[in-house]
Amino acid sequence: MPGELPILYSFRRCPYAMRARMAIAVSGQTCALREVVLREKPPEMIAVSPKGTVPIVVLPDAEIIEESLEIMHWALEQNDPEGWLAPLNYGRDDIRALIAENDGQFKDNLDRYKYPPRYELPDPLHHRAQGVVFLKKLNARLLKTAYLSGAKFTFADAAISPFIRQFANTDREWFNALDLSGLQHWLQNILESDRFLGVMDKYPVWASGMDEPAFPSANSS
Repeated sequence: MPGELPILYSFRRCPYAMRARMAIAVSGQTCALREVVLREKPPEMIAVSPKGTVPIVVLPDAEIIEESLEIMHWALEQNDPEGWLAPLNYGRDDIRALIAENDGQFKDNLDRYKYPPRYELPDPLHHRAQGVVFLKKLNARLLKTAYLSGAKFTFADAAISPFIRQFANTDREWFNALDLSGLQHWLQNILESDRFLGVMDKYPVWASGMDEPAFPSANSS
């Protein structure tokens, strides 16, 4: 239907959804938001994506995009006013590798550090220490440049920062005491930015038959 909006299934605190929302917001795209609670997933969401994870974008032609990095690319390939894709378009294999490490080994350690009972772990500190290895790698970059790809916030910063936020918030006092000043300043600048605060607006949980608010909202742009 002409003028029909893509539907975005999201969960506010999910780091995968956070990075998708940042890319959608900066691209100028507008979606009809369906905010969900993951323990009570709406049947409409499971029908379009049986794996049951967020974010998911359902395009007006019924195409489903159900991976967060793919959603970021979808949004930015339509409009990339701040040049977020530029570092990925010019042979920056190290940036792609950094995101892959974040989404792979670091995320595995983050989950086991943050949710040890889920993995039947009596002590999560080994996984916290393994996570710090990745933090140190990021810090080394951020002592040289303000952001992961240089002087500007771009794709890598949006893709990685929600996971570093989650790691830091598991024990903020401990994280703040680490000797990682580049990383700590980078994260704080992002978390205090209008860009991040705007995509963290709270919305009512969606259920079938409810109105779908526009994302991003007018007051978060």
